[in-house]
Amino acid sequence: MNIGILGCGNISNAYFGGAKPFSNLNVVACADLDVDRAKAKAAEHGVPKAYSVDEILADPEVELIVNLTIPAVHAPLNKQILEAGKHAYVEKPFGLNLAEAKEVVSLAESKGLRVGCAPDTFLGGGIQTARKALDTLELGKPVSATAFLQCPGHESWHPAPEFYYQKGGGPMLDMGPYYFTALVNLLGPAKRISALTAMPRSQRTITSEPLNGKVMDVEIPTHYSGTVEFVNGALATAVMSFDVIGHHLPPIEVHSLDGSITVPDPNGFDGKVELKKRGEKEWSEVEQTHTGEVGRSFGVADMAAAIAADRPHRASGALATHVLEILLGFERSSESGGVYEMTTTCERPAALPSGLKPGEVD
Repeated sequence: MNIGILGCGNISNAYFGGAKPFSNLNVVACADLDVDRAKAKAAEHGVPKAYSVDEILADPEVELIVNLTIPAVHAPLNKQILEAGKHAYVEKPFGLNLAEAKEVVSLAESKGLRVGCAPDTFLGGGIQTARKALDTLELGKPVSATAFLQCPGHESWHPAPEFYYQKGGGPMLDMGPYYFTALVNLLGPAKRISALTAMPRSQRTITSEPLNGKVMDVEIPTHYSGTVEFVNGALATAVMSFDVIGHHLPPIEVHSLDGSITVPDPNGFDGKVELKKRGEKEWSEVEQTHTGEVGRSFGVADMAAAIAADRPHRASGALATHVLEILLGFERSSESGGVYEMTTTCERPAALPSGLKPGEVD
């Protein structure tokens, strides 16, 4: 499938490089508001055409556009892509509110097109190995899970960190998609949320270059703590924070009645999975059943393969909409002082077949 990459910022390199192992992806164009930036990326990655936004939307050769723009325009640009008759795959988050996410999915369905969304890290060897262990090792009913993203924020390393502290940023919308997409893949859809949020500082000082010393306003919560009840009855405790200096907590653990599994960092495609079953004294490493030698664009390749085979794609708009509602549900629960009841659901994504080689999706 001929694809175009829209948005040539830092993350685009991972998509340009990640697409190369997949024979079903052919990057034929890239575009950016700054056309010179698009030209530079095209030259760097051997892409034949560098465009403005309007030009890539109008190119009949481009069948699918990967939308790597800023979160505030993810949903509006997805609509433009779909209106142009092209499939859309977008970086996370899927939108800034539930209404616009639903509108994108509805538009795609009405036009017979596909829409997908990052993260696709749940397709990597680490989380797929954990998924297979949960599905096949007879560990009993899932009881609980934990998910922890705790760091001091991005202003010490990111060259332009201000948008992380504006609407559409924060630890939940920035990093939460990795954790909750992984949990939905492992446990299925969520049912309700009870949470509290905090904003310990109204201003933060950038210490990275080139903005070292600049004071920025904080517009959104930077610490989220809560519990998600899943439809299968499991309760997940989650903390997403830009206000923690250091910790020893695991990224994700899942606990069933007869066993517990540690799940590697969902911001990566690889990592060690460990298991402790009832009656065993020690944890043991689970043999990896899926390759971790993959990268960004895996979800795009799966969507392209799904279109060709007329099957559901895994990093779907329905999954992304459901995950977005989970993320937004934390703040809504905190604001209301009550439990937030989910209004969306989704199918648990199909597990990948074991033994795929890098560059294979089926």
